[in-house]
Amino acid sequence: MKDRLALGLGCDRGTPAATLERAVAEALAILDAEPAQVAAVASIDLKADEVGLADWAAYHGWQPIFFSAAQLAPVQVPNPSETVRRHTGTPSVSEAAALLAAGRKGGPLLVEKHKVRDSQGKHATVSIARIIDD
Repeated sequence: MKDRLALGLGCDRGTPAATLERAVAEALAILDAEPAQVAAVASIDLKADEVGLADWAAYHGWQPIFFSAAQLAPVQVPNPSETVRRHTGTPSVSEAAALLAAGRKGGPLLVEKHKVRDSQGKHATVSIARIIDD
């Protein structure tokens, strides 16, 4: 049985769906995983109105979960960032969102902060956590 996975996503404002698709495809490839294994997709609530994220998730039939900076900030992650904290109020978006989306029994992170920069200079970051079922 293949693992069920939770994706955590961070991106620049205006990042297109194609950039997110590339970042996620690369991150899944690291694990030799398939989109069908994705059971949760999450980001920070600042991205709830992000068109590229909404379009990308809708294409896959995924309903993103959005966490506040206050929910993400206390999550212990391997790669906190002061730059991310300055822009969002939390030291981690993708890693913390993946872990929270994986749930109480979720984890560990299988992919830490996989970063992609597209030809327009837009960044997307993907982290992947295992969802552990009872």
